Formats: sequence, C-alpha cells, structure tokens
Amino acid sequence: MKLTYQPFELLLRHTFTIAKFSRTSTPVMLIRVGHEGHTGYGEASMVPYMGESFQSATDFLSKVDAAQFKYPFNFDDIISYLDSLAPGNPAIKAGIDIALHDLDGKLQNKPCWQLLDSDPAKMPATSFTIGIDAPEVIIQKVKENPDCKIIKVKLGRDSDKDLIKTIRSVTDLPLFVDANQGWTDLQQSLDMTHWLHGQGVLLIEQPMLKTDIDSNAWLTERSPIPIIGDESIQRLPDVAKAKGVYHGINIKLMKSAGMYEAHQMILKARQLGLKLMIGCMSETSCATLAAAALAPQCDWADLDGPFLTSNNPYKMPEFREGKWVLDNAPGLGIKH
Repeated sequence: MKLTYQPFELLLRHTFTIAKFSRTSTPVMLIRVGHEGHTGYGEASMVPYMGESFQSATDFLSKVDAAQFKYPFNFDDIISYLDSLAPGNPAIKAGIDIALHDLDGKLQNKPCWQLLDSDPAKMPATSFTIGIDAPEVIIQKVKENPDCKIIKVKLGRDSDKDLIKTIRSVTDLPLFVDANQGWTDLQQSLDMTHWLHGQGVLLIEQPMLKTDIDSNAWLTERSPIPIIGDESIQRLPDVAKAKGVYHGINIKLMKSAGMYEAHQMILKARQLGLKLMIGCMSETSCATLAAAALAPQCDWADLDGPFLTSNNPYKMPEFREGKWVLDNAPGLGIKH
C-alpha cells in the first residue's frame, strides 16, 4: 500500500454564514492509496469548528503506516488502528477510510454502494443549503438552486423569521432548517417550531447547545417537526445517547471518521428507532459520492457540497430529479 496526500483549499461560491461564524473556504486534504495498480481516492474536509487543519492532518498522516492496511481490508481493525494513533481527528481518518473503500471497490470491481448493501432506487432527495445573509443575497442563492427539491436554511439568530419569509417570497419548496445550536429560550424555540411547521419545514437540526441535553429533549418531546441531533452526534458511541433526546441524527463522514463507522451508526440508529439524515461539510465530489453510497439507507440527505463550491477538482457526479445517481462504476465512481 502506498499512501499519498495533497493539501487543497476548497473555495465557496458565497461567504458561508451560520449562527456563530462565517467562512469563504475550507481546508481539504486529498488522499490517495495505491495498491496493485489501482488507486483509491479520499478526502478530509476540515471545517473550522471541528478543530482540524492542514497542520494537524499532516501530523496525523506522518504517524500512519500504510503497511497496516492489509488486503482484504478489515475496516473494524483499520479504524481501531487509526484511533490508536491519536484521539479525535475524525476528518483525516475519514479521508483515509474513504480512499480505502474506493480502493476496495476497484479491487473487487464493485461499486461501494453495493458493498455497503445500499439500494440506489431508494436514494433520498438532497437539499440545497442557504446560509444566513442579506435578503437580496438570499434571493440570489435560492435562484442558484441546481434543481434540488428541498432547500436547507441556516437559522439561529434574531432574524430567523425574516429569513424564512424572504425564502418563501421566491419558492414554495419544502425546507430543512439548521439552527446550529443558536436557540436559547425554550418557549420561544417551541413557538418557533410551530411557526416553522406552518411554513413547510420538514425537520430542524440541532436547535440548542449540544451540551444542553435536557432542553433538546424537552423541545423534541413537544415539537411538531422532527428534531435532529447534529453537533451532538459525532461517532458511534453517541448514537445511543440520542435516544430520547432527538427524533433522529445527522451522520456526516467527517464526524464519523469515514464510511465504515457511518454505516455502523446507521445500523445502530435503526435498532433504536431513530430517524436518519446524512449530511456533509464543504466537500468535493469525492466525499459526496462516499456519503451518497450510504444515503439510500437514510430518510433524508443534505449532500450539496459540490453545488456550494467553485473549484471542485473532480467532475460533478450525475444529479437527476433532485437526487444523486449511483452508477455501477467500481469504487466510488469518481470521474476526473
């Protein structure tokens, strides 16, 4: 096995603003693993709030011995090995895991979705995210929608209702909303869930601080809209903690340390009766296809990374009728 990597600054089409910060780009580490004439491609998207960087990724990769990745791959052993090198660092671990899954598919001449027992016919529609912004910019962003059938709206400030009204002035598409821990008052939050329900909102992500378990549980018990844990749900042990606190969870490969653990989280969530959303950070086609391979096992998808960025180093995957299309190409199906 030969592991190589390349830092890459992924540029956003618009300044991306959520409840507590803004950014214009995302540091990404592009990963490649070569074996027997095949190359697997992976990606670590290191958004600021997760605490990873080019430096932390390089430091972690310097500890990785690719000889540990014996074929055929035992992904349980691989993630245990990666976790043994350093705690945290889920994005760079995800980049390695994704590359190994892509390589595994190519070595077996099978698509990753098949190896993960997904059914492409069950692919959910993906949403198109609108960050917090001035009304005229919001309207411009909505008009840039690449034929997604759902709009996702970032909330968490005093202007929440105005933002929704602005969007409703130009589209009647169903909405997801994500407060990114921005709500603080319980009664106001409950009132907001009822108002949003009347505005065609299908779900609400992480309304209150991830550490405020009691408030999130109180709101979940009373909300007419499913409440989805996001920042509070990182890796597999967190799934059981979501029971009784949220209606469902949002799995992201950059939180779960890759496809293998994301799949384990899906299986565990189903056992617990939790709803499932699969989401993304700012990502290229590589990580998007990795998540799309698991998306048919989820209720909702928010995999819009390639639509929100301007220098995707890979070709845009096929997108039709608001959904990513999984084909029979081996591995992830990345096209250069």
